[in-house]
Amino acid sequence: MLISLKKTHKEHLHFLTLQQVKIVEDFCTLAIDFVDNGPNLENYTALSKKLEVETDVIQNCIYGITQLLLLSCKHKLSDADFRDSILTLGFSSDQQVVLSNLYSAKQDEIHAVLEVSIPEPHYDDLRWRFEAQVSSRSLLNHVVPVITIELTTKTNVDGTVETEKCNLQTDQNNLLHIINELERALSESKSRHSRKIQRALKN
Repeated sequence: MLISLKKTHKEHLHFLTLQQVKIVEDFCTLAIDFVDNGPNLENYTALSKKLEVETDVIQNCIYGITQLLLLSCKHKLSDADFRDSILTLGFSSDQQVVLSNLYSAKQDEIHAVLEVSIPEPHYDDLRWRFEAQVSSRSLLNHVVPVITIELTTKTNVDGTVETEKCNLQTDQNNLLHIINELERALSESKSRHSRKIQRALKN
């Protein structure tokens, strides 16, 4: 069985086919680090300067290798099928040996990750109430605003939906900080890197 890659994926891997075997080994090392620890922009920048290309080219190549591993593991390619698949992409025999060694070394780990199903809580409802302490025995004209929040989430565990309510209380400054963090996370989810990871997981 041979896997079929999208045009953009092939373009990202094409740069790797033009490199010497030692450089391919460097890319494989970065791909392993990406799988284990996430992106390392410092290393990408160093390699981009060495090869005199844009950092995006290095990143896309790393993502291309990672997606190649994910797709191969998802389709449970044998070592022989993996070798045949990458040879059709234009890799030389020596480059193919390096990539095959990477696949052999990481496929058990990636298979284990792909087979794990982690139930995640999902948003269901949010209720809030604004409260204020307007005075106390020591401070007659002291106003302390407090926001009380009831967050309801649902989690699907083996076909059974579990509902959980969490009561939170915060002041204005912490609420603004939470809003800023959520907006930052939303913005990050729309970034090019996040979209690539989402596409890789869907394929």
